[in-house]
Amino acid sequence: MTAQVHVPSLLARAGTASVLTLAAVGGTMLAPGGATEAQAAAPSLKALNVAASKKGAPYRWGATGPSRFDCSGLTVYSFKKAGKKLPRTAQQQYNKTRHVSSSRRQRGDLVFFHYGRNVYHVGIYAGNNKIWHSPRTGAVVRLEKIWSKSVYYGRVR
Repeated sequence: MTAQVHVPSLLARAGTASVLTLAAVGGTMLAPGGATEAQAAAPSLKALNVAASKKGAPYRWGATGPSRFDCSGLTVYSFKKAGKKLPRTAQQQYNKTRHVSSSRRQRGDLVFFHYGRNVYHVGIYAGNNKIWHSPRTGAVVRLEKIWSKSVYYGRVR
């Protein structure tokens, strides 16, 4: 959930120049921590672009790049390049993310495929109900439509 900080309260805590800068770049801040919504989304969008740049890289079980990946290896690699550290497996990544509903998913969120409570696959949401992922042995990193309704969404913090 996003709490908005209003300009008058910012004036009391920050200098006028800081508030003017905030207003110039969008005017909304996330609380706590003071990062704008765009700044908070930037690593996820960078990770999405990194994953897309790996289009065609072959799947290899246990691989974390830079030229071969398994599903969670691609997400680890992509987010590391974006300045964020993720645990190694899809289940561990799910456990570490902030869970979001499908109606609140955003480009750059992680998409976790599950059977019951067990997460077995992960990709990066690209918009339009598609993900970048490294699907399986014999396949390559690619953009693909989400094929299942058994998915969770997670936002990297």
